Amino acid sequence: MGRRAGALTGPGAMRSPGAVAILALLLAAAVPAAMLVGPYPLTLAQVLAAVAARLSGSATIGDSVDTVVFAIRLPRVAAALLVGGALAAAGTCYQTLFRNPLVSPDILGVSAGAGLGAVLGIFLSLPVAAIQGMAFAGGLACVALVAAVAAAVRGRDPILVLVLAGVVVGALAGAATSLLKVLADPYDQLPAITFWLLGSLASIRAGDLVPALPAVAVGLVPLVLLRWRINVLALGDDEARALGVEVRRLRAGVILCATLVTASVVAIAGVVGWVGLVIPHVARMLVGPGFGRLLPVAALLGALYMLVVDTLARSIGTAEVPLGILTAAIGAPFFLWLLARGRRSWS
Repeated sequence: MGRRAGALTGPGAMRSPGAVAILALLLAAAVPAAMLVGPYPLTLAQVLAAVAARLSGSATIGDSVDTVVFAIRLPRVAAALLVGGALAAAGTCYQTLFRNPLVSPDILGVSAGAGLGAVLGIFLSLPVAAIQGMAFAGGLACVALVAAVAAAVRGRDPILVLVLAGVVVGALAGAATSLLKVLADPYDQLPAITFWLLGSLASIRAGDLVPALPAVAVGLVPLVLLRWRINVLALGDDEARALGVEVRRLRAGVILCATLVTASVVAIAGVVGWVGLVIPHVARMLVGPGFGRLLPVAALLGALYMLVVDTLARSIGTAEVPLGILTAAIGAPFFLWLLARGRRSWS
């Protein structure tokens, strides 16, 4: 057990059902609050009246409140929950798999590849759906390249090779992205590229969630079903093999599922950092390092965090603040605090 990495645990860690119940109640309160806040403020009575009108079939098409609630706020709130939960779950998987507290969902080049795919789509003036598809394909392609490099290099620590290959491939994708930014139209394409790379849910519509939801579900379900085997991986490869776990096959499956989850949400939200790095640590402090109880708590906590951050992004100023700026501004100092608080607990 001494090799469990990043175990920022405390003696007061609560039980998982209690943490899940508390987070679920907080989410139940945060979702209606997020529906009310924005450039066009609403009251709870207006939101409830719009929902009742939709359910009864008497909604007025073109009504401003109905449009704000169902065409703008509701898809955005749902997207924030999906993106935050998915990134936090993926970060939890990567940190457990690599036994490293500094690992995040973009360690294997997922975000860099998705960014390159989206930037290429914007550079080619493709429609939004095609840009999202290219972002998704770019993320998966980068991780496939990392896996191919790791498979070609034998005789080395497989985890170290994966991480180093991810750094190299991510750097190459970042260089290609920078080249496209230099070549892009500075008055039309470059602002769109910059805004996408900073992350935003401003343009989310209900149709954008249709392809993302099943992809995230396909990635998360195997992680939930294999949670006890994944937990064994945190002990180290030798210990896992001694307990009957096929380490290489399980590691490849976890990487594939976590990458699918990450690429799916990055494709619709852009590059949003720090969520998959910080939130798993907070969840670990709440319920301990056991992957079976850590995964649902991290997912709920990530969903709540992203919902709060996105609400702030569209309400703290006259112009919307990109998500990547806010998550970095909040996550960086908080992570430093976590490092200081847990410096004696790293293992």
